[in-house]
Amino acid sequence: MASGRAARRRAAGDSPAKKGSIPPWLIWSGLALVAIVLVSVFAVRSGDNESSVSDFRMVAYQGEDIIGEEANFADLVGHGQPVVLNFWAGLCPPCRQEMPGFQQVYDDLGDQFILIGVDVGPFVGLGSHADAEQFLADFEITYPTAFATTSSPIQDYRVLGMPTTVFITADGQIDDTHSGFLTETDVRRRVQALIDQAS
Repeated sequence: MASGRAARRRAAGDSPAKKGSIPPWLIWSGLALVAIVLVSVFAVRSGDNESSVSDFRMVAYQGEDIIGEEANFADLVGHGQPVVLNFWAGLCPPCRQEMPGFQQVYDDLGDQFILIGVDVGPFVGLGSHADAEQFLADFEITYPTAFATTSSPIQDYRVLGMPTTVFITADGQIDDTHSGFLTETDVRRRVQALIDQAS
């Protein structure tokens, strides 16, 4: 009797599914879902202007004469000078290696560009505001630094590693973003290129 039912199923083209196999409707549903997600991601990315500066609120550790005690980052760009935005954290080892180089470039060229170091340590698990302030004192960092009041710049500027540095032209467009450590030579070369472009 059972063999008769199996024969009728085979004759009708309705072969029994193998144990552990995935039904075809589930495969096609999965492929359709992947296609929808890819189209959505492409639409969002093509709608983004990756060269645009995103705004965020920050509170100064130092450099109030340039950034004020509290400021919107977007208010500092597009005024005829390049801007270098460096995301760092008080307990970030590569930041400790990198920031003295930024300080040297700022000492040499600081009248021709704006440098802002923004602490995001509390949002990435790499230190508190107290850790950041201790770091600034230990390494004698004097250029303008602040802390972000929310985590929004981490997403907006695609901060995928620490440190991350964003190079912004004199007219307020993002020229390049670098994730990871930069040598003093690299920083100087990139800053000088922005300064030359603004001349």
